[in-house]
Amino acid sequence: MLQNVHVLNKKGDVLKALYLEEWKYLAIKGVKKHSYNGLVLIIKFYVRSTDFLKNKYQNIKDRYLAKLNGDSPDKREISKFLKIISEYKHKIKEIKHKIKEEEKNS
Repeated sequence: MLQNVHVLNKKGDVLKALYLEEWKYLAIKGVKKHSYNGLVLIIKFYVRSTDFLKNKYQNIKDRYLAKLNGDSPDKREISKFLKIISEYKHKIKEIKHKIKEEEKNS
């Protein structure tokens, strides 16, 4: 009966078995963590690259259509807000220039 039964008498064998189980658990945990991070990176790269390509395609398409229509891509309509701001800046410069001329003449 004792010949067929395997009995672990050494403490080292039990400790090695415990360490192997712990290493196995840690390895599986690490692989799961890194696979999740890898998946997130792949999805981010996919979304960013498709967005980049879509923007570049639209930009090239707009330039091509502008050339066909005879418009230059540099001629862009300036927003009304920016026009108003530039007009105010120009008026302020004129007022400052007039004030300086009056101070010099005085």
